[in-house]
Amino acid sequence: MQTTDYARWFRGSTPYISAHRDRTFVVLLTGEALQHSNLTHIVHDLALLHVLGVRLVLVHGARPQIEQQLGKSEYHNARRITDSAAMNIIAGVNGTIRTQLEALFSTGLPNTPLHNVEVPVISGNFVTAQPIGILDGVDHLFTGEVRKVEKDRIENTLTTGGLLLQSPIGYSPSGQAFNLIAEDLAAELAVQIDADKLIVFDDFTLTTQNGERISSFTPTGLEQRIDHYPDHKQVRLRALAHAVRGGVNKSHLVSFEQDGALLVELFTAEGIGTQILEQQAKAVRPANLADVSGIVEVIRPLEENGSLVRRERDRLEQEIDHFLVAELDGVVVGCCAVYSYGEQAELACVAVHENYRKQSGMNIGANLLAEAEKSAASQHAHMLFVLTTQARDWFLEQGFSDASTDVLPLQKQSLYNWQRNSVVMVKPLKKPNT
Repeated sequence: MQTTDYARWFRGSTPYISAHRDRTFVVLLTGEALQHSNLTHIVHDLALLHVLGVRLVLVHGARPQIEQQLGKSEYHNARRITDSAAMNIIAGVNGTIRTQLEALFSTGLPNTPLHNVEVPVISGNFVTAQPIGILDGVDHLFTGEVRKVEKDRIENTLTTGGLLLQSPIGYSPSGQAFNLIAEDLAAELAVQIDADKLIVFDDFTLTTQNGERISSFTPTGLEQRIDHYPDHKQVRLRALAHAVRGGVNKSHLVSFEQDGALLVELFTAEGIGTQILEQQAKAVRPANLADVSGIVEVIRPLEENGSLVRRERDRLEQEIDHFLVAELDGVVVGCCAVYSYGEQAELACVAVHENYRKQSGMNIGANLLAEAEKSAASQHAHMLFVLTTQARDWFLEQGFSDASTDVLPLQKQSLYNWQRNSVVMVKPLKKPNT
């Protein structure tokens, strides 16, 4: 039976569905995204995230819509100078956009598979603002910045199943409305409510000089490229970096022009946009009992095709201290085990989830091997050996060489399964810290 691409994709997305459930994402729909023909599909995908248990805070922009109403505006450092007359127009534009989005989440869903799903959209005065004031001698008037976020009220809204919709307007304690920069608002919201992600929709992708997509950046790396972009895009890129610097796990830049881009970015290993994250600890770590289910999912297909010897769950639990796991986005995507035999150590149960074996640039198997070698060397082993039936070529590429069963420890020789006729391969180990 041949597995369809859809079935393979759906199975591959399952760990991400679990990982994203009950997480809080702040999403910025820029003004340009609101004008694009793909907006209805984006709303559909956001509704799908809501159904899957993602807690959503949706911030919208309004820059092009406001420019259409105001005509030419005065800017300072990419901030619009907002006088009282402009503030009245801006409030009206934001009110119109908010109404349109609420309608899309309601009347826009009947012709989709989510037509019976209710998505309660909640708006309100969740943000207290203050005036930016005078910068470089320029009075910004009614252009403001976030002073305080009503974290508890937002939490209550999300906990009760609401999708929170926030316009880029905030109010002072006296009731004065201020025009906020949507990008700064989204980033500050993400930081103050301890969101797991900030997602920004825009019409460009970060690429190399050869036009190849850059899948990930650190905030520092991103800031080194910011000057290459127009002012309003610089604001968005700085917001992505600011959120991560403020404690958000990841921020994502996703194209609003490509249908389904949000789903590909969130539910596949390679994604389709650019994610911003601080340099993380190594993706390979010692396993614990909570990882057993993930290990089972990784190794079971290889046990079924005979590549690995079957291990029952209770055995995995008993031997969990021998295992290392590779983790991606909180999901176990690979594993291996190291068993010490004095000056020798066995590398066993090397496995990478089938959806990640051919992902370019990840090198999950090689990363597992590197950590396994360190683990074996720290236990005073001078040689690592492995028994394999189907991965000989890969181990040769990793520096192993063929050997006879005579090189195995006596205890292992007595357990050798002649029926499986596994190839014995060995690799000398470097001493720790050399």
